[in-house]
Amino acid sequence: MGLELYLDLLSQPCRAVYLFARCNNIPFEFKRVELMKGERGWEGVAAPRTEEFKKVNVLMKVPALRDGSFTLAESVAILMYLARKFKTPDHWYPSDLQKQARVDEYLSWQQAHIRGKGSKVFLSKVLIPLLAGQPLPPEKVESATEELNVVLNQFEEKFLQGKPFIVGNDISLADLVALVELMQPVASGYDLFEERPRLAEWRRRVEEAVGKQLFQEAHEEILNAKNVTADKMAPELREHLKQQLLKQVN
Repeated sequence: MGLELYLDLLSQPCRAVYLFARCNNIPFEFKRVELMKGERGWEGVAAPRTEEFKKVNVLMKVPALRDGSFTLAESVAILMYLARKFKTPDHWYPSDLQKQARVDEYLSWQQAHIRGKGSKVFLSKVLIPLLAGQPLPPEKVESATEELNVVLNQFEEKFLQGKPFIVGNDISLADLVALVELMQPVASGYDLFEERPRLAEWRRRVEEAVGKQLFQEAHEEILNAKNVTADKMAPELREHLKQQLLKQVN
């Protein structure tokens, strides 16, 4: 049995794993998971359990990896495993101790900041209105956008500074994860790059390093998420998700 990756490209951690594997020519079997049908967990929300998937990831979340008899959860752990096992170019996860620490620093910070605040904008502008049948109050959407802008300032000042990439002159796992996360609020219609030229230039460099066509392919589904209708979601999952997601933006 070869390498299997359980992914749904609606999820930003799944897209990061998918892009890293594809742009490094890592052979894998793409085990597609359809989150909207309630097959697995999504964005911190547990979905109905299935015994089959529980054997791969007892946490019941994607992404998940199976490599023979070895299984692994959590996107950051999966990315590091792939980088080490397949000996990808050193710039992705540098062997230099201090450069590696810079990648680790961003990956440790991003969960509650870039990912958390970017997801909140997407939930506020797309997913919760889809489930509730009406938009959130404007002040809640504005508050989510303001929170995201605070962490974008921190990202530019602390992590990007005046460098081409987070760890200097080459793309790393940190850049890939960061840009994939930032595409989530973009998919809600919020062009966060429009008034941030430094961030826009960084985005261009990251996309070119990954491959623009591949990057676009991986984001096609999420960029069309605004066109999804509630009837495409498993009926038994709608109310559960609605209540759980409302808690995340309150």
